[in-house]
Amino acid sequence: MSHTLTALSAALPLASGWSVHSLWMRRRIETARRDPLTGLWTRDPFEDRARKSLARKCQLAVLVLDLDRFKEINDTLGHAAGDAVIRATGQRLGRWAEEHAGVAGRLGGDEFAAVIPGYGIDKLRADLHMLIARLDRPVPFDGHPVEVHTSIGAAYGAGELSTLLRRADEQMYRAKQRGGGWRIAQRLTVPEMRTVNGRRDGRRGTGGETA
Repeated sequence: MSHTLTALSAALPLASGWSVHSLWMRRRIETARRDPLTGLWTRDPFEDRARKSLARKCQLAVLVLDLDRFKEINDTLGHAAGDAVIRATGQRLGRWAEEHAGVAGRLGGDEFAAVIPGYGIDKLRADLHMLIARLDRPVPFDGHPVEVHTSIGAAYGAGELSTLLRRADEQMYRAKQRGGGWRIAQRLTVPEMRTVNGRRDGRRGTGGETA
């Protein structure tokens, strides 16, 4: 009996050490999957979580967001001001997504996305109206407010994530063309706009970028 207790006592620090190391490793991995500026998920982990939500067969709203005239902020006020706007936008979107039991991510640059469960068209319209009001509040920087304007595209229903993101992205672009705000996709089975390399023509990564 005494030998058993001695062996257990010797093993406890080792087990505890492995537990701490495992927790540390998990935190390191999660940190690497988070955008350092906003704390949101980066593209791949965001899409992983979004696909899991879609697999539950529930009604979802998929949003794609882009900041309007963001290049002007960087060019006139500097990249530190641009970072402040990106940070504030990500944090505001992340809180909104949490309040709606959803998930948000930063896809890159000034482009964001979110997936929110349990949506019909009327609720989506009301929530987008409130979201745009939250996102478009000025961001304080260096003692001065920086004006922020956002374009949001949304698609809702069930289906492939890539299809819903594409529909939302097209509506985001339509909203941007008319000066910002939000638009909701109709239930279409084919893209409204020309596709280049599987993406909307003019979108970042296709050449001839417009948004």
